[in-house]
Amino acid sequence: MPAEDPEKSRKLIIATNRDDVRVVIVRASDVPTYVQYGAADLGIAGKDVLLEHGGTGLYQPLDLNIAKCRMCVAAPAGFDYEAAVRRGARLRIATKYTTVAREHFAGKGVHVDLIKLYGSMELAPLAGLAEAIVDLVSSGSTLKANKLVEVEEIMHISARLVVNQASLKMKRELLQPVISSIAGAIR
Repeated sequence: MPAEDPEKSRKLIIATNRDDVRVVIVRASDVPTYVQYGAADLGIAGKDVLLEHGGTGLYQPLDLNIAKCRMCVAAPAGFDYEAAVRRGARLRIATKYTTVAREHFAGKGVHVDLIKLYGSMELAPLAGLAEAIVDLVSSGSTLKANKLVEVEEIMHISARLVVNQASLKMKRELLQPVISSIAGAIR
């Protein structure tokens, strides 16, 4: 149990009721890096973040079945995405998920120019920056509010437990009960 409320504390490392456990507060996109390099033994990250990171040096023992959403291609309601793909048009795609988008479109043989953005993807087609976006979609209300529609689902996304591979070997007695406890909570 954290010694302080992580939501209210300004500390980035929070003690717990156990001397051998601390909570490290980092951006979601940094979790795989902290775990990969052993600055944290385990963490929680979305599948989207892990795919972009590459997952090197990480063991992913559990899908936590939380933070569920979909990674999708979305385009303006009036844009005929299917026809553009069939014609072999070169599409401009705005996304922060360039690795996933590149692999997805390459697998379909679709030529794309990827435009890296860090937020407000829905603005890109509205401003003429891109014909479509690749982004996470939960309810679809943000797409709808910006006159975009989901034209293709790439994959389902959820949060995963990630563990440093060396930590799992060296600290198995400490980490395995934590992993088993989380697995039990999921069931």
